[in-house]
Amino acid sequence: MIVNPKHKKMLDELLEACRQHLPNTDEALISKSFEFCLEAHKNDLRESGEPYFTHPYEVAMIVAREIPLDDITVISSLLHDVVEDTEFNLDILSKEFGKEVAEIVDGVTKISGIFKGQEITQAENYRKLLLSMVKDVRVILVKFADRLHNMRTLQYVNPDKQRRIAQETLEIYAPFANRFGLGRVKWELEDLSFKYLNKEAYDEIARKIKSKRRERESYIKKFTDPIIEKLKEYNLKYEINGRPKHLYSIYRKMVTRNKPFDEIYDLFAIRIILDTPNSNDCYTTLGIVNQMYLPVPDRFKDYISIPKTNNYQSIHTTVIGPEGRPVEVQIRTAKMHEVAEKGVAAHWRYKESKTASDKDLENWVNWIRDIFENASRDEARKELLESFKLNLFQDEIYVFTPKGDLLRLPVGATPVDFAFEIHSKVGYHCIGAKVNGKIVPLDTKLHSGDQLEIITSKNQHPNKNWIKFVITHKAKAAIRKWINKEEEDIIKAGKEIWEKKVKKLKLSFTTSDIAKLITSLKYESPRQFYKSIAQGKVNLDEVLTATKEKEKKDKGQLLGFDNFADIARGDVGGVLVDGKKSGIMYSYAKCCNPIPGDPVIGYITVGEGIKIHRKTCNNLLKISERDVSKLVSVQWPETESSLFVAGLSVNGEDSPGILNDISHAIVSYQNTNIKSININTSNSTFEGSVTLYVQNLDHLSRIIERLKKLKGVYSVERFESA
Repeated sequence: MIVNPKHKKMLDELLEACRQHLPNTDEALISKSFEFCLEAHKNDLRESGEPYFTHPYEVAMIVAREIPLDDITVISSLLHDVVEDTEFNLDILSKEFGKEVAEIVDGVTKISGIFKGQEITQAENYRKLLLSMVKDVRVILVKFADRLHNMRTLQYVNPDKQRRIAQETLEIYAPFANRFGLGRVKWELEDLSFKYLNKEAYDEIARKIKSKRRERESYIKKFTDPIIEKLKEYNLKYEINGRPKHLYSIYRKMVTRNKPFDEIYDLFAIRIILDTPNSNDCYTTLGIVNQMYLPVPDRFKDYISIPKTNNYQSIHTTVIGPEGRPVEVQIRTAKMHEVAEKGVAAHWRYKESKTASDKDLENWVNWIRDIFENASRDEARKELLESFKLNLFQDEIYVFTPKGDLLRLPVGATPVDFAFEIHSKVGYHCIGAKVNGKIVPLDTKLHSGDQLEIITSKNQHPNKNWIKFVITHKAKAAIRKWINKEEEDIIKAGKEIWEKKVKKLKLSFTTSDIAKLITSLKYESPRQFYKSIAQGKVNLDEVLTATKEKEKKDKGQLLGFDNFADIARGDVGGVLVDGKKSGIMYSYAKCCNPIPGDPVIGYITVGEGIKIHRKTCNNLLKISERDVSKLVSVQWPETESSLFVAGLSVNGEDSPGILNDISHAIVSYQNTNIKSININTSNSTFEGSVTLYVQNLDHLSRIIERLKKLKGVYSVERFESA
């Protein structure tokens, strides 16, 4: 029960606004939500110092008066900050006020979370905002009202926050409001944003408008008097006013047209609103205006016969008024005006029921979804942002198929955009176009009223150049998809040619070998290399011959594993059989390449004497199963002065000075000598091989540990085989 007289007065004003503007009102539930809002926010203050609950209250008043839809939206407005800012959760709201209210509050909370504390640069943020709105149109209406009240009280926050919120409003909420057909909300959001983003220009334009007010009012009276006389003769009920000029609109025209204020502001504009349900009266009024004043050719638009996507309807024309001045005239019915000002909210009010059978709204929501459902999953966010902004900001043209069907396209659209709008197959095979019966280039810009016929051919496919002039998201996405598929096919063909040639020449290439070859040939990636093969830009015979020659040369220059393994064994001076030097012939097994310091064992063979294996050799385990008696004990001679050569492979992240770091880590430990070192780099990584002299396995292990500690080194392994 509300006791405070001030609070009771506020509730009474809200209920009165609901009675005036809403078709049905559950006053008990609105009163309950008002009390709940008061209680939930009782300890909170706004930055202005006012009690916080005044904000949700003002948001609810905006919804009730300026964008009225239903009482559920008003209740959701009162509660829209409860979940975000208080201890109450959605379950409580659902239980107290119903599932619909809880879902709308949840949607508004999520949208607020998307933008909190970050710059609006990611396309994903726009996407989430749209998709949450599509679920229930009332979510976005509450958010518009919330943003509008925040902008009206923006003077209380710090300048940095003012600019961030104003920029966000100008880039997202104002164009969004326009798409919803909320003309009045859009203009106010733009003007308030302009005020905080460019205060100097805002104040100057406001001052100039004020100084010219009397002059304008005088001229508009002179222009409208004869029209009023005629309207009375036709018994038409009307309202005529000078269309308000919005500051941001004037500023934007000054910038884009590069003209001074006087030239922009001298474009007079009036609006005639007819109190009639009959749209034909608009055409009667148009006839009256054209009788009085000379119409300007090419400045007539009929949005009554062909409404905009957001259901905006009006007649626009420009005529030459007294003193030779051009005057813009808009003619619409009261119903059309309310839809233009209050958008989808007003549109619903004129329907008997708010169901999915409302075709206009359903089409509009489908159009919103279409922007995203045609976006491929891997599409770059930047491209998604561009296509969304395009659909949000650009005006539309209306073109016709040969059968007379109407299609809406953005201004600047081409025959290729039109072709993809009809069907992706028509777009893919589009080879030419006729506009109004004449063949035109595919990059021709279309105009409202054009009739198009697309000429197709099975042999025609999208051209890379198309991406430069098409502007609809659907066309761009389809062309990119085709180009990517075509490139994949070329790369696949190139890879097949490579594999056949390598197989024919009986060569073997590891992934590492291919990476080295590609780097040496100055290609950025295997894909680019295979593509060049398919396009005939690479002479494979020449490349593979050169590769074979280089391998031979490298083998001659660099010490191979077998070479340094044999040298190591020679340095030690033979092995001991059963602890003694022996004249028995022996050799070292190639399967495991033992070197001094490894635990070894001998295996008696026929014709080759004793084969020396490492004790861990898998091959030895297999052959010893046949006859264990052929195994003999062998050891390396224990001479401290002996050194042997060991081989290490080192891999890691390529960086300046890595060769020096590796060398220093080895040499600085017991003055270890390096026999050879070789480093190859590819795609910011390196592969290296090092041969060095060590005393024993412990010495080698210490070196490996030191190398592994180097920054950027991924792995260090001993050579196991050739």
